Amino acid sequence: MSTGADLKAREGDIPSDNMTQEQSFKKGFCSLRHGLAFILHLCNFSIYTQQMNLSFAITAMVNTTVASSQLNASTERPPTNSQDVWNETLQESKAPVYDWTPEIQGILLSSLSYGSFIAPIPTGYVAGVFGAKYVVGLGLLISSVLTLFIPLAADAGVALLIVLRVIQGMAQVMVLTGQYSLWAKWAPPQERSQLITIAASGSMLGTFLVLIAGGLICQALGWPYIFYIFGGIGCACCLLWFPLVYDDPQNHPFISTGERRYITCSLAQEDCSLGWSLPIKAMVKSLPLWAIVVSYFCEYWLLSTVMAYTPTYISSVLQANLRDSGILSALPFMFGCVCIILGGLLADFLLSRKILRLVTIRKLFTAVGVLASSGILLPLPWVRSSRSTTMAFLVLSSVFASLCDSGALINFLDIAPRIQSLAGEMSSSLQLLLM
Repeated sequence: MSTGADLKAREGDIPSDNMTQEQSFKKGFCSLRHGLAFILHLCNFSIYTQQMNLSFAITAMVNTTVASSQLNASTERPPTNSQDVWNETLQESKAPVYDWTPEIQGILLSSLSYGSFIAPIPTGYVAGVFGAKYVVGLGLLISSVLTLFIPLAADAGVALLIVLRVIQGMAQVMVLTGQYSLWAKWAPPQERSQLITIAASGSMLGTFLVLIAGGLICQALGWPYIFYIFGGIGCACCLLWFPLVYDDPQNHPFISTGERRYITCSLAQEDCSLGWSLPIKAMVKSLPLWAIVVSYFCEYWLLSTVMAYTPTYISSVLQANLRDSGILSALPFMFGCVCIILGGLLADFLLSRKILRLVTIRKLFTAVGVLASSGILLPLPWVRSSRSTTMAFLVLSSVFASLCDSGALINFLDIAPRIQSLAGEMSSSLQLLLM
């Protein structure tokens, strides 16, 4: 690990004009590292659309007439005209409809998590040792291609669809895990929050788009096109990924000398060397690591619950039809997407101006993100008579939850840049185990 004196000596050897050029790369968004954040934003967007598409499409894949009649009987409320038109449109569609029981639907939706639980730790380790470019790119390609085959698998039988979803879950973990190995080599500490939150905001944008457009796609084209469209977008992202992304700035053919030197000097004091040795005993005994794991688990437990049940809650409790339910369900994720980026910019601003210490920023953003977002959801049962109040609470919860992306969710890179992939996946594995 380089010392402060070594770093000053290196900077002393750099000519003044190069130092001026290097300083210019600290400002603005026209840089390769911000380009990498944008490409990863698209990758996360694609992965989350592929995670959510079955959750929404399954309402059109099963017998909607029976499902809607059961819902209306349970709520003792006659179907609205808009809901009748929706059901009639789906029934007239040429897309096949399946007689899946609620138990089968639950297995299909959860099968993605089976693969996600199996793959994280070995995937993170492989990405850290052999390079993240091909791990992430291959995971995105496999998940996208399998998305295109979901309609065919559904026709072939439930068993094949479950196997496909398990493999798809493993491929998606390759993307969500491996990208942190890239940031260990590309993200200067002063810009780490904004770069990672730009990339992470793609998850909220993907969820938002599936919810707001899924119903329209089902109605206009049929439910198979949800998989064709979002699977095709993922394949298109692969065309950007493989030629434009490299594991580190030293090997990138298009990076300027000033930006390469700026990133290298910024990371000079961090031990990012890779190897096969892994301090398992030290990791198990590390209280900061376990604090991050618990925070990570709490945030993603909340996020997973909101993603899975918000459409159903709005449909059954607020008595919204399927189309309106999708639009209303998308609103919290739209605000969350914007606030993730704003939270990252705020965190880096507080750090660069030395208003707060890095550890204070991470703790503050994590505490507010976890406690405030959870606390706002507690009064929902008492305000369900008001649709506007319920939606305001859901939006505020998503806004506060987005602050966690600038807190514990990137703290792995602060405390352990060399093994951040494995450290991060300890928490995601725990979350998937308890879901």
